[in-house]
Amino acid sequence: MTRFVPETVEQLKEAVAWAVAEAEPLGVVGAGSKDGLGRPINTSHALDLSKLSGISLYEPEELILQAGAGTPMAEIQAALKAKNQELAFEPPDYGPLLKGESAPGTIAGVVAANLSGPRRIKSGAARDHFLGFEAVSGRGELFKSGGRVMKNVTGYDLCKLMAGSWGTLGVMSQVTVKVLPAAEKERTVLLFTDDPSEAVQAMSEGLNSPYDVSGAAWLPRSLAGFTEVDLLGDAASGVAAVRVEGPGPSVEYRCEQLRAAFEQRGKTEELHSTRSRTFWQAVRDVKPFAQPDDRRIVWKISVAPTDGPSVLRALDGLKGADAFMDWGGGLIWLAVDMPNLGGADLVREAVEKTSGHATLFRGDAALRASTNVFQPLAPGLQKLTEKIKNGFDPNRVLNPGRMYEGL
Repeated sequence: MTRFVPETVEQLKEAVAWAVAEAEPLGVVGAGSKDGLGRPINTSHALDLSKLSGISLYEPEELILQAGAGTPMAEIQAALKAKNQELAFEPPDYGPLLKGESAPGTIAGVVAANLSGPRRIKSGAARDHFLGFEAVSGRGELFKSGGRVMKNVTGYDLCKLMAGSWGTLGVMSQVTVKVLPAAEKERTVLLFTDDPSEAVQAMSEGLNSPYDVSGAAWLPRSLAGFTEVDLLGDAASGVAAVRVEGPGPSVEYRCEQLRAAFEQRGKTEELHSTRSRTFWQAVRDVKPFAQPDDRRIVWKISVAPTDGPSVLRALDGLKGADAFMDWGGGLIWLAVDMPNLGGADLVREAVEKTSGHATLFRGDAALRASTNVFQPLAPGLQKLTEKIKNGFDPNRVLNPGRMYEGL
């Protein structure tokens, strides 16, 4: 495989221009941490962004950070930690789930995949913290969008378009993101329950309360121990969890109020500091399905929180099925022991009864090539997607087919 490793924006433009002239598609690569996500790309050429790296601007007082596309997330997070700041959308590390080892990837990879963790219900997704970028389109043309602040203006918001495009519209060389102060304290209130409907009701109560909940998840008894929190290792039931962050006295008060409300539903407990962080990291990185001997197919299913329990019931009969909920019931992580088909028809059937969508998140290349990885597009949305792709990459040279066949 030919590997282009540009060190400047001009070299990046030249590489894409060559691909256009030769009609040779390129697989866009950062750290390679997400190679197992999306449909397999059939290409003999890779465009490696690892040399377009480094933090070029960080102004803690202005809450902005600008970095090269290939900058490792470890470098970004170390710089932010030194100033007691963070990326509020809580970018996950799916390395253990996909590769068996930590692989947090690059800043552009996180943005291009629009990844976010449990705090999305409060702070939004990666796209909501994406201020600006510089990129080369599939035409070999350099373009820029956004800036150093969030603005409400008329016109096209290309940041929203690039976030979640999986490198199929343009190759980013530089990104600018909003950062925020890290919370002083965090605690998690637990409600022990095996009933996902009861869990969703409790999580909704917490999310609709004035107590500023920043995470809400439910794990069944079979998965709670995989969070590596000792308190949950021998849990006698499933557990619903809501997280509270902020100044110490405020966190303590809000947890007291939430726990008092939950005690009407069943047994409660609290996780403080390290235990709380360990729990939410496990939920964020899908650790219950990242065990060395677990090679089941994994689906990521997004639905309205009120539909979460019914979708769980519909899929409970699948071979080897295990599932847990994040985002207050709006995100379901499902593992099934169906290597040949992945349970695709049954998963899609269950999701079609809601307004949600499902993504095949872990599966081998053969499965990802033979089934829809992302939610199939409705006819109108299919035409719009094709039109956008034609505008940015008419020759199909950037990650062709990564999301949808022919695109």
